[in-house]
Amino acid sequence: MITKVEGIIVFETPYGETSKIVQLFTKEYGILGLMCKGVQSMKSPMRALTMKFTYGFFYIYYKEEKLSILKDVDLICDFKTIKSDILLVSYLNYLTELTVQVFKQCKNTILYDLFLAGVKKIEEKMDPLVITNILELKFLPYLGVGLELDSCILCGNKTNIVTLDADAGGYVCKSCYTNQIVVSPKTIQMIRMYYYVEIASISKLSIHEAIVKEINFFIHRYYERYTGLYLNSKKFLQKMLDL
Repeated sequence: MITKVEGIIVFETPYGETSKIVQLFTKEYGILGLMCKGVQSMKSPMRALTMKFTYGFFYIYYKEEKLSILKDVDLICDFKTIKSDILLVSYLNYLTELTVQVFKQCKNTILYDLFLAGVKKIEEKMDPLVITNILELKFLPYLGVGLELDSCILCGNKTNIVTLDADAGGYVCKSCYTNQIVVSPKTIQMIRMYYYVEIASISKLSIHEAIVKEINFFIHRYYERYTGLYLNSKKFLQKMLDL
């Protein structure tokens, strides 16, 4: 029996001369391994439809805990805007690797929705760094290291917040402040917005570059200190941003 499943190809591996095995990220089944027979042949109509980051409806012979077999694909989106820009591809590679690693730890289906919502916004030409940071923040609870953004992380005080500190793990109030780097009040405000905003509802982004940089610096430090994730795709993305 053929099963129809929505998903996005996150990894691909050649198999033999003309076939490949792809990893399909889905909401219903998590990450599925699919055998795609003959699709690497130049004459195959499925060649373009089985490339990495293809998002569509996949018609498969589903086999639980085994390789399922791909029969056909109806394309939803191939993310042409992203694929035309090497920097955007670097962002997508990083978000894909990050999402897969987070999913392996918690198997929560909401990650599929968050990931696709973020990728769609990047495809719509919204700031890829802001969207990436929003996703990074939203993934933290699923890694078991969620942020406290309602009060001082050190004493619980909800007033007189003066900075945001990665080493402390969140907001720091005036009474607890020692020698932490002081960030802009707007950064304190905006990171909370990042954390709680519904990605699909974002229609416009207008954030000062200095605020974007402060938030990104905090998230980068926080991930290094608390998540234990060291991804090659993140290192490559950072090199691209440094060029």
